[in-house]
Amino acid sequence: MVKTPKLIPEHELLSASEAKKVAKKYNAPLEKFPKLLESDPQAKKLNAKPGNLIAIHREDPTGSYTYYRLVVKG
Repeated sequence: MVKTPKLIPEHELLSASEAKKVAKKYNAPLEKFPKLLESDPQAKKLNAKPGNLIAIHREDPTGSYTYYRLVVKG
């Protein structure tokens, strides 16, 4: 049986302390993370505000991955 991929991966709004841990892990300030507009449907769904960090959990046949996006105005 072949597992079909999700069309929209799981998005998770991180707390301020979790965001700091992620920034420290990657040795980069939050401003250097890829951006996600606050008008994005997933950001709206999570009620994310500019400055929040969102974790995006994706799976494919080779494994599981987590990506991070900083919410910005727009």
